Amino acid sequence: MRVCVFGAGAIGGHLAARLARGGAEVSVIAHGAHLEAIKSNGIRIEAPDITFTEKLRATSNPADLGPQDAVLVTTKTPALATVATTIAPLLGPNTPVAFVVNGIPWWYPAEPKIDSIDPNDVIRTHIGLTRAIGSTVYSSCEVTSPGVVNVGHIRNRIVFGELGGEISARCEAIAAPLRAAGFTVDITPDIRTAVWSKLLMNLASGPIGVLTQSAGHANLAEPAIEAAQRAIYAEGAAIAQALGCTPQLDIEASITNGRTSHHRSSIVQDLMLGRPMEIATLYDATLHLARQSGVPTPVLDMLVALVRVRAREAGLYSLTNRND
Repeated sequence: MRVCVFGAGAIGGHLAARLARGGAEVSVIAHGAHLEAIKSNGIRIEAPDITFTEKLRATSNPADLGPQDAVLVTTKTPALATVATTIAPLLGPNTPVAFVVNGIPWWYPAEPKIDSIDPNDVIRTHIGLTRAIGSTVYSSCEVTSPGVVNVGHIRNRIVFGELGGEISARCEAIAAPLRAAGFTVDITPDIRTAVWSKLLMNLASGPIGVLTQSAGHANLAEPAIEAAQRAIYAEGAAIAQALGCTPQLDIEASITNGRTSHHRSSIVQDLMLGRPMEIATLYDATLHLARQSGVPTPVLDMLVALVRVRAREAGLYSLTNRND
């Protein structure tokens, strides 16, 4: 099976290496020093239970690779419009595209659409709903040096789901090499609920992490921060339920795990490294859906407002296309 991972950063690099270890013929789209390191040395995975390196084909130009059996898009969401307009060489007549991204995905709301997560319908036009597979991933990863991905936990899980709810052969085909390489893979008939289950964790930890630039173990040592996280979980769950989803998340276990976590959320890493932040899909779209559903979110409103100011001062966010 030929699989291209479009965006071989932390999550993408981890998935690409696991896919290759599981027997897939893997290529990656990457850039800069990370690309050059992968070309020279492969992707090195350093996890608590295993360290390994996979050599695979790497380029910055999708035209170098040709049509694939599947594509996994693992870029940050601000880059999705660029992905959509350059992905065509990777797509055969039946190539599915799995979007392994954070926040409210571009395909989630059919109508009314949320402009900030797919301005001008660029993704919908160039890739389309027929090819799209939804996905959400649980894997604490960080690129520690070019070509090297540190994985924080033994347990790594990804969920795939067709937008229409069927359990498809194309999801199973992507899952097989990942399972063979030790990744837990679930295929769900309800990918929207899976999105909300992960999103609640992003909402609870990300805004606080951006403001403190600290990991869970430091943040949750403060009782007021724990109380704020619990309020966000409740507000996020209320939005999901208003939209017909009941997130499957053990909040007590999540908080308990957070108390010992030294991993900084990906959006915190983006701020610290000066990379575009996923505010539109994680926070703006969530608050837009809250307003649309009539769900009050006072704690999330305040924290997101502070995050916007912090990101704007860092030159990593603008008010363009904000929906809420």
